Amino acid sequence: MSKTSVFLSYPKPFNDDQENFINALSKYMRAWNLEPHTLGVTDYDTDIPLRAIRRLMLESNGIVTIAFRRTLVQRGSSRPGTSFAFSLDGKWLTSPYAQIEPAMAFQIGLPTLILRENGVLPEGLLEKGIVGLYMPEFELGASVEAYLKSEEWLQIFRKWEHQVSSVREKKGLPPSFY
Repeated sequence: MSKTSVFLSYPKPFNDDQENFINALSKYMRAWNLEPHTLGVTDYDTDIPLRAIRRLMLESNGIVTIAFRRTLVQRGSSRPGTSFAFSLDGKWLTSPYAQIEPAMAFQIGLPTLILRENGVLPEGLLEKGIVGLYMPEFELGASVEAYLKSEEWLQIFRKWEHQVSSVREKKGLPPSFY
């Protein structure tokens, strides 16, 4: 049986913990008969990025997005001067693609699983419940393998993987007119 193609989206890791997380997650996914594809890592395209991403998504049956820490806001505020103001001091931002790619996947009906590194600002698609599945928050530095064996992860991943299998099955069916 061939592996099921899935889109694995993440900002380029900038430390060993992030790199180890991606390697462990990719290995874990392959053990579940899933083949992760990442633009610029496993797949390359000379087209403009959004077209290349869309093309890769159309070949995929689901998406996992990792919202790694990318930019540290030493001092800042959001919505200053309003009753909605809050501090951004010490908060982390991730790549805008951690918002763009899962939004694109959601729009074409792909099962979407987003993981957010602890400390990344939970806004937009990074807020819990926005795309349906509970969004796990993970801590780097701890054992990645232990996290991938946790009950929280297993329940979320199994649900997502079941949705991915359903997409793959439905892609093989002829269109239904009635």
